[in-house]
Amino acid sequence: MLTKQKNIVPITALLIGATFWGVAWYPFRLLEQAGIRGEASTTLTYFIALLIGLVLFRKQVRTFNFLDKAVYLLVWIGVCSGLANTAYVLGIIHGEVMRVLLLFYLAPLWTILFARVLLSEKLSLLGYWVILLSLIGAMTMLWQPGNDFPLPTSYGDWMGLLGGIMFALANVLIRKNQVHNIQLKSMAIWLGVTLIGFFATWRMESLPLISDISTDIWVLLLVLGLIIFFLSIVLQYGLTHIPANQAIVIMLFELIVAAIASYYLANETMTPKEWIGSLMIISASLFSAHINYVGPVSQQP
Repeated sequence: MLTKQKNIVPITALLIGATFWGVAWYPFRLLEQAGIRGEASTTLTYFIALLIGLVLFRKQVRTFNFLDKAVYLLVWIGVCSGLANTAYVLGIIHGEVMRVLLLFYLAPLWTILFARVLLSEKLSLLGYWVILLSLIGAMTMLWQPGNDFPLPTSYGDWMGLLGGIMFALANVLIRKNQVHNIQLKSMAIWLGVTLIGFFATWRMESLPLISDISTDIWVLLLVLGLIIFFLSIVLQYGLTHIPANQAIVIMLFELIVAAIASYYLANETMTPKEWIGSLMIISASLFSAHINYVGPVSQQP
């Protein structure tokens, strides 16, 4: 009973994060319609979160040893998080919300593979079943008549797939990093997303002029930045206290929120083939919560 009570707070933290990300596509689409492209809105919102972090976590930043042996983990956490979040935002702006999120939620598949390489975690038979079911679900959803092989057919699909791969890799690296605290890991994420987003903005020449951004848009950017700051801490807390395979199942609540929101806010619906594929992907994620590793398993940070 005591263990269950202790889990209530981290589970609630994950549900709060899942709810926000289930509707996050909408304000980012509003920003896109206002002339702030996805790369730029990602950069600006995470830069706001980074500035807040620099102020509130200045003690951790001042005392951080940039020469410690594990600093490379923070660097890679930042890079992978930057690619994951930038791809996620671009995907939900330019693609169909549920398709993008379902491709993103192939993350348990990639997590299993990355954990095997980076954490030396060997799978039980159920783990291989999760891999197979995830792949069949993705192939069912992506297959189009006339195509020899079921690959993503749109920019949004590719971004969802890339985002999920990078998200899984970032989470495994966070688990591998036993040295740094939540604050420093969060700082690495905000800095990584800001730099990757800025690079993408520069490459696409989509950085808006400050004078062209209206007060209303600045308010929306500021609110999103504050929410991202808060949720980064909340999700880090949840992921720290809940095993990764269980956490991904709780985060599936995002799909429920997104399905309802995309239907009412964007009038998006899924085809029967997409529903079948999505059920396989969701089932694989549910099964992943019960995977028993038969090799060395790293403890969560």
